[in-house]
Amino acid sequence: MTESQVGRVRPDEERAWEALVATARRTVADGLVVGTSGNVSVRVGDTVLVTPSGVPYDRLTPDDVTGVGLDGRQVRGTLVPTSELPMHLAVYRTTDARAVVHTHAVHATAVSLLVPELPPVHYMTAELGGPVRVAPYAAYGTDELARNMLAALTDRSGCLLRNHGTITYGASLDQAYDRTAQLEWMCRLWLTASSVPGHTPSLLTEGQLAEATERLRGYGRRT
Repeated sequence: MTESQVGRVRPDEERAWEALVATARRTVADGLVVGTSGNVSVRVGDTVLVTPSGVPYDRLTPDDVTGVGLDGRQVRGTLVPTSELPMHLAVYRTTDARAVVHTHAVHATAVSLLVPELPPVHYMTAELGGPVRVAPYAAYGTDELARNMLAALTDRSGCLLRNHGTITYGASLDQAYDRTAQLEWMCRLWLTASSVPGHTPSLLTEGQLAEATERLRGYGRRT
């Protein structure tokens, strides 16, 4: 890393940046974003590493580490942080999140145009804390959008952003990304089922979701 960058990058931040870039590139490869849309961040101590604004993910290098403090002040790198920084910081300030993924996934964004929350069509709804709400529209990069998002995220680890996209968080980049992918899949499932003429999709009850929540608590953990 060059000394001309803001702040000296620590080894743990280097590793986190490498994982962040890999996750950002994965959002493109999996069709969850187009071009430089969407953004990814990861928290390392009190520093939030975040994708920079307007830079294609395949051009990011180890020397492009971009980071801010929880107050939004840039402490790593010289590239401008993503315009959606207010949303990312709002999540870190109010939850135990260690990583955040924001996308413009097609099916999820389509659902955000149609309903106030994604109907519970699958038990993975429980992984996000319950039926996924849609945050009211606000211009991108604004504090208003961040406030709307936080309201929709109450007791949830993901939400839809009306006419915009998705945001999810987790204890790691892998978990945050997996929640984004699951959310997009559930939105695609609901759109597909609800488009069949003469049929209404079957939805899970509160009891069924509660059961799924309990069963998912130990899912994937070592015994």
